[in-house]
This record gives sequence, structure tokens and C-alpha cells, in this order.
Amino acid sequence: MKFGITQTFDCSYLPRKEEQLLVYVGSHSDCAVHYPQLIQAGFRRSGEQVYRPYCQQCRACHSIRLPVADFAPSRSQRRLLNKNKAFTTRTTTQTSEDYYPLYERYITERHADGSMYPPNPAQFESFLACEWNSPLFVEAYDGDKLIAVAVTDIIDTRDHCNGFSAMYTFYDPDYHHRSLGTWMILQQIHHTQAQNRHYLYLGYQIDDCNKMNYKNRFLPHERYFNHQWHRFENAQQVSEMASRSNDLMIDLVR
Repeated sequence: MKFGITQTFDCSYLPRKEEQLLVYVGSHSDCAVHYPQLIQAGFRRSGEQVYRPYCQQCRACHSIRLPVADFAPSRSQRRLLNKNKAFTTRTTTQTSEDYYPLYERYITERHADGSMYPPNPAQFESFLACEWNSPLFVEAYDGDKLIAVAVTDIIDTRDHCNGFSAMYTFYDPDYHHRSLGTWMILQQIHHTQAQNRHYLYLGYQIDDCNKMNYKNRFLPHERYFNHQWHRFENAQQVSEMASRSNDLMIDLVR
């Protein structure tokens, strides 16, 4: 496999930090073949690009995944499931014309301080479109009204690392009090379990970034560093990890 390294640029998550990415360079057919292996090695997909952090002075990003067979919702997560029990979900591989207006409102009202603002249709298509991979869309409805969409990749492997990769969720800002970001992860856990798959991959966890810390509340979970996945069973282990996360070495592809 071949890889390229990007130039450094301002980090989207941590102030006064620079970011650099390691990017897989291969044909579309090679990407399709190697994608499950790369996911297991801490990579992530956005559009056609498969990448992972390659920052020389920072080790704050850890790929995180949930072993769904062992997952049990916390008390607050159970309350959320009960609160939103009237909502329904369905899955599809087809996009809808309703997606972009929902995405536009979400970015504009919830993430105007982020790198995806201002939203536009071309940007939206660029992170969804992929010639070598067809994502699954988990849609949430309040009655007949679309209120959230989770873009999810199917990870097929011959070992016990198969599952889904939760790429991005956007939702109706009017429902922010219903914690739809967390609720959609719970729905994706359910879909992963229902298909007898093993893991839900959640992208990167950055303990020093408040916007990321909701992922820590899903236990047990596993993080990738030092060439392997490490399991965290409880909040105390997560807290100890947060205090030393930048001292850990993420393995680099040689």
C-alpha cells in the first residue's frame, strides 16, 4: 500500500495546534479492497479520501470503536431512549433531496465556528460521494418529518472486526434538546447488533476537545494506539487515559 503526507494546517479541534494527515494513495479498486484493513488501523474516510492523523508534535487523536455485544446503555442513555421512543428510524442506500436542507441548517446553526461553515451543496456532495464505496443512511423521523441522518459505512471483513463506521450525523437544530447526536449513535449500535456485526467505529476521540467527549460515555470502548486496540471498561480508566493521552505514541505506517 502507498501513502502520502499532507502539508500541515491549523487543527480543526485543538487551538494553537497544527494538523497533518497520512492519506492512502491507491486506485478505486484498491481502496475498496483495503478499506476494511485501514479502518482497523485507525484510518477514516471522507469522500474519496482515506486518512488518519500524522501529527508530529501531538498524539491527542485516538480512533475509537464500540464492541456492541458488550454495550449496555448507561442510566442517562436509557432515559434518552425512553424520551425519544416515539421517533422511528429506517435505513437506505439512496440519498434524498431532503438531506441537504437539513445539513445546511445543522451546520449553520450548530457549527458556524467550524471548518464546514458556510455549507454549500458542492461541499455536501464531496464528503458523501465515493465511487468505490456506497454508504448506508440511517434516517430518523418524528412522524413523517425527517429530523436526523447518520451517514454510515459498512465494514465487511472475514474476522471479528466487521461492523459499521459512523461517518457523520446531522439533524434538525430545533431538536437539539433531544440529544439527537447521542441518540443516533444508540440507533447505530442497535443496527450493528441486529445484523450480528461486532463493532461500531466512531472515528476519532480527542479528550481535550469538549465537542468530542460525548464518545467517552459509550462503554466499554476500544482505542487504537501503539499498534493495537486497547479496551476501556469504565469512566475511571477513561479519565486516566485523558490525563496522559498526548504522551502515547500512535503507530505510523512505515
